[in-house]
Amino acid sequence: MAVPDGLVLAQVENDRLTLTGLSGQAAESGADVFSLPDGAADEVPALAKELTGLGLVGRLRNPSLWEALATGILRQVIRAGQSKKLFRALCAVHGERVALPDGDFYSLFPTAETVLSLTDVQFTEIGLAFKRPALQAAAAAYVEHGTTWSRLSWPALVDELQSVRRIGPWTAGAAVADYTNDWGLYPYADLAVRTWAGRATPSHHWFHNERAFGAQWRHLAGEHLSTLTLLTLAWGSRHGDIG
Repeated sequence: MAVPDGLVLAQVENDRLTLTGLSGQAAESGADVFSLPDGAADEVPALAKELTGLGLVGRLRNPSLWEALATGILRQVIRAGQSKKLFRALCAVHGERVALPDGDFYSLFPTAETVLSLTDVQFTEIGLAFKRPALQAAAAAYVEHGTTWSRLSWPALVDELQSVRRIGPWTAGAAVADYTNDWGLYPYADLAVRTWAGRATPSHHWFHNERAFGAQWRHLAGEHLSTLTLLTLAWGSRHGDIG
């Protein structure tokens, strides 16, 4: 991944994260560690037990707001597995190739300027024709406003991103959560959180309506909204793709 000081390689082996600076610089960790605080989710003991069982959960913040926003766009409407394929195809064909210490190569996510320069045919060739309008609108907005966006408070950034064409509350919240690791900004009443909460604690009565669930979740989480949301999504990552 690209950080202000250069490129950093993140590797996970045997549950251990190692960061290596590829440009001769020291690799500062962009990882945050989450665990369920004592007393959190006590109203739903079964959920507290499941999330405590995860132990320590580390997550790297996305160092690029542009990439976080584009990733959110790629995730719109389609299944997670398909969005990953599209992400990798876009990187492989149009991203900068970086040499790794083992002699292999990795393709970075293309810059906003690169995405702006792509033709309709180039989008179609990698199966992204239907994502082109949103990606190019976001790229144009980022090129023009990215510096200003970086100075906004995180909640204000969520609001500001929604002024971009085809960026709604879900994409804006998911992008800023990815960028900041503040998962209280994530659209925590979405299908993913509702599904994983239900599967982790099938005996508990969860509201299926998005708005009602959101109120229920906020009440349960209290001051631990960010941590509870992130850990529930992490729990879900061990149990397959919901689409």
